[in-house]
Amino acid sequence: MDLKTYLSGAGRGAASRLSREIGVSPVLISQWASDARPVPAERCPPIERATGGAVTCETLNPNEPWRRIPDTAWPNPKGRPVLDFAATTKEAA
Repeated sequence: MDLKTYLSGAGRGAASRLSREIGVSPVLISQWASDARPVPAERCPPIERATGGAVTCETLNPNEPWRRIPDTAWPNPKGRPVLDFAATTKEAA
């Protein structure tokens, strides 16, 4: 699910709650949800955790080489998201 859909279904004040939980302004959350600004890769895992895995890193920033490592404490059953810096990029291929 994308961030906009999550926020619209999470009830009144969802952007404010999420912003407090991850330490950014509610305006920034709204900008990310409306695609006015891209979600930085370093903000994706905290958003995924705060949304209980409903909004994944792969959805928030699909241009990054996300991989999953096993972690039963993470809300996504596939595990914790990490960036695969060794992944081959299209430019390098």
